[in-house]
Amino acid sequence: MPYTEILYDVADRVATITLNRPDKLNAWTGQMNEELADAFGAAERDQSVRAIILTGAGRGFCAGADMALLGQIAATGTATGVRSSLGHTVTMPRAMTKPVIAAVNGPAVGFGLILALFCDLRFASPDARFGTAFARRGLIAEYGVAWLLPRLVGPAHALDLLMTARMIDGEEAARIGLVNRTFPADQLAEKVRDYARMLANESSPRSVGIVKKQIYAGAGQTLDEAMAAAEQEMLASLQCADFREGIASWMEKRAAQFTGR
Repeated sequence: MPYTEILYDVADRVATITLNRPDKLNAWTGQMNEELADAFGAAERDQSVRAIILTGAGRGFCAGADMALLGQIAATGTATGVRSSLGHTVTMPRAMTKPVIAAVNGPAVGFGLILALFCDLRFASPDARFGTAFARRGLIAEYGVAWLLPRLVGPAHALDLLMTARMIDGEEAARIGLVNRTFPADQLAEKVRDYARMLANESSPRSVGIVKKQIYAGAGQTLDEAMAAAEQEMLASLQCADFREGIASWMEKRAAQFTGR
């Protein structure tokens, strides 16, 4: 699929997907939605890719849905097909075997915030801006954010952000656990690339994929269920090439060459 509203690049085992409507702070459109879903799928299928970065061009990450799209929905009073498509795309990172990292370089508002929240990890500049927007548009907590946000920041912070729809900066986002870490704006892109390259080159891709699955499955498991699942995964890991390579590289004091098998 040719891309007109995103950029896609692969280097050093890392795929970088950039939302590319900088003049609109990368406001979300149907076209962008289709392109991002395609890019996520391409990165997941590409055996040379072991980590994925999602970011925005220019001054913004994603300022939410484009006003033209919202105007169309407001005029018709329905958006069933559109909402189904958006909901599928935004949740794709959680179903992928590879880590998806949001590099939040500017406003992440409304749907843009949800897009960042469904990534596995989030890094931001201190002056990035985060807001839910929904309550100030007569809307509710959509696309599963009422389920996801309390799991990231706790119920009290989630209620604060959703009911007031106030904006917070990157420092507050890091303080409440909304993002993993902040980096100075002029270092954010390179620091996130360094982190993604570390994941891609120093951790077993098989281990990373299974750990990700364990974390998300664990939210719906009892401790006994999680323990039993971990035991089965550990026994399988002991038979894998990546386990043998991990031990050999440690004993030989060299960098591991993981294959994902």
